[in-house]
Amino acid sequence: MTGSTYFFPEVTLLITHYNRSHSLENLLFKFKEQNILFHEIIVSDDGSKPQHLNKIKELQTRFNFRLVTTPQNKGLGNNINKGQAQVTSPYTLYVQEDFLPKATFAQHFRDALNFMQTDAELDIVRFYAYFRYPTLTPYKKGFSKMVLSPWCFNHLKFYYYSDHPHLRRTTFPEKFGPYAEGVNGDQTEYRMCISFIQNKGKGLFFDNFTELFDQVNTSQEPSTATFRSVWKQGNHSFILLLRLVYLRYKFLKFRWDVAFLKLPSFR
Repeated sequence: MTGSTYFFPEVTLLITHYNRSHSLENLLFKFKEQNILFHEIIVSDDGSKPQHLNKIKELQTRFNFRLVTTPQNKGLGNNINKGQAQVTSPYTLYVQEDFLPKATFAQHFRDALNFMQTDAELDIVRFYAYFRYPTLTPYKKGFSKMVLSPWCFNHLKFYYYSDHPHLRRTTFPEKFGPYAEGVNGDQTEYRMCISFIQNKGKGLFFDNFTELFDQVNTSQEPSTATFRSVWKQGNHSFILLLRLVYLRYKFLKFRWDVAFLKLPSFR
């Protein structure tokens, strides 16, 4: 390791993992290579196959993390919940195993942590996204505040929360409840988006949102996420019409769920 050391004793790195131990190794190596140290690293595994569990146990001897396991796959919601329950530091950096921090991450992460320590209203700071959050107001040092504007009719505004890499307070479940279990990963994220809005969450978004992490999925360890169907991405005029109707429906469904969907809570 070379260069400056970045130690964040107030932060636990929580990594969720399922059957991608090589990706996990790459992620852990990147943090080590960049001299980024935490209060603790917790790897929450979702019932991976024996060959991956064996690999993870070998990685423990190299990277000194705590492993939380389950005898069978229970889905993303359970995997996050059981990992988060083990965190003892005030803040949690949540990263799924297929992401890699870039060289500029530590500097901006330090800024994000400082923002959360000085602004009690902030619940989350987001470091990566597939798209720019549609309604932002400038904050500080390359971050903007996400604003849920009533005048924005883009359904993407409801994705205020995201499962992509982010910093949050470890008390997050006390305010927003547990992640939904027994549903697919998309629904787990969606329901947390709804809870985040219902409970008046506040957060920051890194403006150059592709410059702090890379998402890497190889043919040997492909993503387990659900991909968009062709009709949502096509350019044929009929497909575009269907997509427009679908997006209007989605916007209205989000509004309805924010107003009326009842979600479980730890409280």
